[in-house]
Amino acid sequence: MRILFAASEALPYWTTGGLANVARALPDTLAERGHDVRVILPFYRTIKQQRLALEEEGKGVVPWPGGSRPVRYLLHRPAQGAPALLVDEPEHFDTKHPYGSAREDPLVTAERFAFFARTVVERARVWGADVVHLNDWQTGLVPVYAFLDGMPAASVFAIHNLAYQGNYAPQLLERIGIPRSFFRTENGLEFWATASFMKAGLALADRLVTVSPTYAREIQTPEGGVGFDGLLRFRRRLLHGILNGIDRELWNPATDLALPQRYDARTLDAKDGVRAALLTDLGLEDRGPLLVAVTRLAQQKGIDLLLGAIPWILEHGGSLAVLGSGERVYEKALVAAAAANPGRIAVELGFNDPLARRLYAGGDFFLMPSRYEPCGLGQMIAQRYGTPPVVRRTGGLVDTVQDGLTGFSFPEDTPQGLSHALQRAFRAWRGRRWGTLRRRCMALDWSWNRSATQYEEVYRMAVGAAKPQGRSHD
Repeated sequence: MRILFAASEALPYWTTGGLANVARALPDTLAERGHDVRVILPFYRTIKQQRLALEEEGKGVVPWPGGSRPVRYLLHRPAQGAPALLVDEPEHFDTKHPYGSAREDPLVTAERFAFFARTVVERARVWGADVVHLNDWQTGLVPVYAFLDGMPAASVFAIHNLAYQGNYAPQLLERIGIPRSFFRTENGLEFWATASFMKAGLALADRLVTVSPTYAREIQTPEGGVGFDGLLRFRRRLLHGILNGIDRELWNPATDLALPQRYDARTLDAKDGVRAALLTDLGLEDRGPLLVAVTRLAQQKGIDLLLGAIPWILEHGGSLAVLGSGERVYEKALVAAAAANPGRIAVELGFNDPLARRLYAGGDFFLMPSRYEPCGLGQMIAQRYGTPPVVRRTGGLVDTVQDGLTGFSFPEDTPQGLSHALQRAFRAWRGRRWGTLRRRCMALDWSWNRSATQYEEVYRMAVGAAKPQGRSHD
C-alpha cells in the first residue's frame, strides 16, 4: 500500500512533542512491514539549517488565490526507515516559528498550513498514494482541497489532541481559496462562528483515528469533546481508537548508554544501582520511595495536583525529582518547593535527555497525574524501565495502566486522589512482591508493530469506502 503520512512536525527534522515521535515511528514501522511510505512536512527554516543530504524528487504547481504557486519536493532518505518529502516554498515555510509567534498575524499561520494541506493533495495525486494519513488540525483542510482539486487517495484523519483546533476568523477562507459553501455546520468548517481546521478533518475524512480507545470514547462526551462531541457521536462508526507505541530499541534499559548500569527484568539489582547513583547526583536523601516526573509543566498534566500532594510525600518518607518546563507559575512553585526542602526535592527546568532516561530508570514510581491524556508515552517508557507509573484514570492512561498490577491509578483530579494512590504504591514498595510488580511492567509490549496492524486495517477500510473526490460540495 502507498501511504503518504502528512504531519506538521516529525523527528529528526523538527519537533515540539509527541506528534513528531509518532510521525517517525509509525511510518518507519509501516515501511518495515512492506508498505511504500513517505512522510511529508514543510521545509522550515530550522530544517534548512541542518544541511541534510537532499535530492529533488519533483516539482508541482499548487492552485492558490492570485495565481498558482510552484513548489519543490525534496527527498531525504534517513539511514533507516521511511523517507521524508520536504515541501519547499519559502513564502509560507521559511519561518523560525512554524506554529506562529506572538508577533505573527494568526491568519499567516493559518495560511501556512492551508497551503501545506493543498501541497499534500497535489503530491498524493501525482505520487499515486492509496491513503493519506493526516495528523491534527494543521492537516485538517486536506479533505477540503481533495474535493476542490481532485484526489483519488482515501483520507484517514488522526486526532492527537482535540483541544488544539486551528480555529480562525472566517474571512480566512477567501485568502486560502475555499468557497463559502464549505462554511457550514453539518459538514464544513463552521465552528462557533470560526473556520475550524479540526472541524474540516473530523467532518470530511474517510476515517477518523485517535490515539487510545479510552480517548476515543471520552471525546464523544460533552466533558471530553470540547465542542465536537456531537459530530464525533454522529461519525462514531468511522472513529477508531488505536494506542500509540514506543520504540523498544530506543527505550531499552539493557542497552541505554545514558545509564550508569544497564539491566533487564532478570537483573533488577542493577536498576537499584541506577537509583542509588541518581539520588547521589541529585543530592537527594534515601528515606523512602523516589518519585520522578518527566513532564510539561501545565495544568493538563496535573502539576497542581502534584504540588498539593508534596506534603503527603514528604511526611511519608518519599523524595521527588522533576524534569520539565512550561507554565511559569508551576516552574516557580516547583523551584520554591525544592529550595524549601533540600535533600528531598530536586527540580531541573528544561529538557535533558540523558537525565530523563536516568529518571525513568532510577525512579521507584513515575508520576503522571494528568487531567486528560489522549495517549501518553511517559507511562509506557517508565514501564519499559521497570518503574511503575502512578496516573490519573483518563484517556490512554486507562488503557496502559492496570491499577495494582502494572502501576497505580486514581479517578479524582485532586491532590487527595493522588495521595491515596501513592499510599497504595508506597505499601507495594515495602512489600514482598515489589520485584514482581516491576518485572510485570517490563513484560508489557507497547511496540509499534501492535499498533501498525490496526492502522493497516483502518487504511483498508478507508480505501474501500473512499468518497469520489473532485465533485462539487453542495
